[in-house]
Amino acid sequence: MTVSRTVELEGHIIDSGSMGACFGAVMDMGGEFEVEAFDVGRHKHEETYCRMRVLADTEEDLRAILHELNQQGATVADPRDATLEAAPDDGVVPADFYSTTNHPTVVRVDGEWLEVENVEMDCALVIEGGEGEDVTRVRTKTLNAIEEGDLVVTGETGIRVDPPERPRNGGGGSFGFMQGGVSSERPSASLIEEIADEMREVNAEDGTVLAVCGPAIVHSGGRDALADLVRAGYVDAISAGNGFAVHDLERDLYGTSLGVDTESLEHPRKGHKHHIYTISEIVRRGGIEAAVEDGVVDEGVMYECVRNDVPYVLAGSIRDDGPLPDTITDSIEAQNAIREQAQEADLVLMLSTLLHSVAVGNCLPSTTKTVCVDINPATVTQLLDRGSAQAIGMVTDIGTFIPMLADELLEQ
Repeated sequence: MTVSRTVELEGHIIDSGSMGACFGAVMDMGGEFEVEAFDVGRHKHEETYCRMRVLADTEEDLRAILHELNQQGATVADPRDATLEAAPDDGVVPADFYSTTNHPTVVRVDGEWLEVENVEMDCALVIEGGEGEDVTRVRTKTLNAIEEGDLVVTGETGIRVDPPERPRNGGGGSFGFMQGGVSSERPSASLIEEIADEMREVNAEDGTVLAVCGPAIVHSGGRDALADLVRAGYVDAISAGNGFAVHDLERDLYGTSLGVDTESLEHPRKGHKHHIYTISEIVRRGGIEAAVEDGVVDEGVMYECVRNDVPYVLAGSIRDDGPLPDTITDSIEAQNAIREQAQEADLVLMLSTLLHSVAVGNCLPSTTKTVCVDINPATVTQLLDRGSAQAIGMVTDIGTFIPMLADELLEQ
């Protein structure tokens, strides 16, 4: 005995790969499909429609297959309202809760399709409002933020996911749908020009460029160029760990990064203690902003952030020395601060930091344009694979990339 359900796919489903992905998912998971209708778009602006019956051995198998198809944009034919279930306790979701993708999503509530706010992967969907309130909303919530009584969406019914599609005009350059790939070996001048053009456009439209920064920026000599970009208004927010800020400040106070002179590459006497001396001095002053106001810190990325009112989030870890007073040591609080930055960003530069970039990438919608730069090819590939359809990557020395980007942006 088999069970079945009919699903529909509509849009540019052939060249975007979603139709093939759906067929493959059904077969890989032991199911079968029967195509009941297939209407191919006859020119590049015309959409394609496919309706197919999906068969599986058990209801459990069918639910698993439907979940995978949902992630690719397929919806159950004759849609019904989403199924809702109240959260039984704080931090506890119903057993069959819907786990989100990072793609634009809509949910059917009382016969109306509602757009999900703050799209983010691996979250629950919560319905708010209704029952006398003016507006019914659907938004994502991390599991730890769930409160007892929250109306949580369960199952796959009444949910429609809209994966990004290849643009119809053939444009988009390196930021076009899944066109970016990875440029290796050395910075490409043309690619840097495209990134600079995108940053200019975001700046002109009063958007937000978020830079996710690793300590290698300081070690490799890219710090001054990044500070120039902050001062010129091309970087609107900084997300980093305690280490980046400490090394940036150490460079200002002692001319070293991790005890190494970044100009001569020599190891000055007691240089290995400079990072902890730096932390001590900033703690003594009461924080980074106070150290800038006191004149103790007078250059660098953190200095420019303070002077130009550029917000920054420093997220701590168990590896941190100190840490700095500005570093958020509560991991949940840090995640929430990073999440707020990510949701506001129009363009994200992930600059030579795998773990912190993964943390930010987890919070990004798939439509956010992203640039990943690292000397390690595996790092760039891993970051690009986290789900953004509009991402480009460069395998290169960050100390070369940032100055070239700054030259491109600031010379005009």
